[in-house]
Amino acid sequence: MRIAVLDDYQRVAEQFGPWDRLAEHEVVFFHEPLGDDEHVVVGLADFDVVCAMRERTPFPGAVIERLPRLRLLVTTGYANAAIDLDAARAHGVTVSATRTSPQVTVEAAWALILALARRIPQEERALREGRWRPAVGTTLHGKTLGILGLGHLGGAVAQIGNALGMRVLAWSQNLSAERAGEVGAELVAKDELFAQADVLTIHLRLSDRTRGLVGEQELRLMKRTAMVVNTSRGPIVDEQALAAALQDGAIGGAALDVYDEEPLPLDHPLLRAPNTVMTPHIGYIADSNYEIFFADTVEDIEAFLAGTPIRLLT
Repeated sequence: MRIAVLDDYQRVAEQFGPWDRLAEHEVVFFHEPLGDDEHVVVGLADFDVVCAMRERTPFPGAVIERLPRLRLLVTTGYANAAIDLDAARAHGVTVSATRTSPQVTVEAAWALILALARRIPQEERALREGRWRPAVGTTLHGKTLGILGLGHLGGAVAQIGNALGMRVLAWSQNLSAERAGEVGAELVAKDELFAQADVLTIHLRLSDRTRGLVGEQELRLMKRTAMVVNTSRGPIVDEQALAAALQDGAIGGAALDVYDEEPLPLDHPLLRAPNTVMTPHIGYIADSNYEIFFADTVEDIEAFLAGTPIRLLT
């Protein structure tokens, strides 16, 4: 069997996974993006198993149908919106997932919130440039935290907000008052969430009903001092509307880890927007998560080879 491990940008997959258990097979690590669909097809034509790192490389039906040798596709994480599961099923490709550590992304979200509120990147850069005129940061205690999506991630974010002495509000389409109360949050209407939040943080899955959910109309409802934080998926936020709101001073700032297009183009308007903290989709990148990802990936492959595939998405 030939096994491809994709998008190992940091060259650490081999270190974190027990690949020696697959010693009788050929494992190839890809350290650079393969590129567009045509390059993906050419690059993976001779592989039986492909291991995807989250959604860095998409697998639409047009790619899957052109990989006749592909038998198993493993994705890190418990879901992957970039894989056409119907196409995989139709072409006899098994798709397995891995577990993940939600706390990794929760900590990343709070790192961004605190960095934005206290202007950590700007102040660190000023210090190194010899400037000692700190700006006035924002205290979170007593402020309102608005959470879009109160699943495992959103619920953990809510609990930390409570620990910081924040009022916690939440909304999602199917959220109940009972679920909100379990994590110390209050269920409110969508417009009220945007209007009252001093910090709005997004923890929803990307779907047809969440794409563009935070747009120009929603941003207009927000306080001029409010901050938008997105560690979920880029397309949930209308990036052009967000960039315009930041440039116009309609909101106070944004902290972002995810984008419509990744890597983010150097000419993107968000890179020129004021009062931002931006990271290159690192919310899931941490040692504990990588240990889970790659151990489970090897286990998924072993189970498939034994005829008993596990953690199936198809």
